[in-house]
Amino acid sequence: MRNKCWFAFVLMALCALLINTGCAKKTVEPSREITPPQQGATTEQPGSMQMETSKTGEESAAQPQTQGQAQKTTLEKEMASFEENDIYFDFDRFDLTPEARKTLADKARFLNTHPKMKIRIEGYSDERGTQEYNLALGERRAKAALDYLVFLGIGPERIATISYGEENPLDPGHDETAWAKNRRAHFDIL
Repeated sequence: MRNKCWFAFVLMALCALLINTGCAKKTVEPSREITPPQQGATTEQPGSMQMETSKTGEESAAQPQTQGQAQKTTLEKEMASFEENDIYFDFDRFDLTPEARKTLADKARFLNTHPKMKIRIEGYSDERGTQEYNLALGERRAKAALDYLVFLGIGPERIATISYGEENPLDPGHDETAWAKNRRAHFDIL
């Protein structure tokens, strides 16, 4: 019987110890404190439990700058791509090739995404022909691009045209390779 009492005493002591340590007050770290959602709050997931922590003022101020810079960089890349992609024409022609129509469709998508942007279409020709003829041909090329963009839904008030004819060639050479590069319409964002 003495062993049974001793065993019961040890068992009760262990239970009391477990209950006492299991109910001890825990201190909560300030960064892990559960707070109501606030603007600029982030969510952490330690294990499977979600806890929200609010950012310090310095972190909050830095994030909008980073997002703004990323958006600005993306827009700058899109604008550069828009301006770098010219459309090209066959000799003595101003009708749009299927490739030119595809390029113009891409430009229309960009312009629809940025409805306040205005552009200028510059028409060019190669050096063959008179200066007056080449200026007129450059104008017809720019107008063909404008008409197609308007057909795709871009307002004509957003588009200006100018013809440079044979002036300002992209390639100063005097062969078919150079002339093919110079028979183009170029696009500038204003």
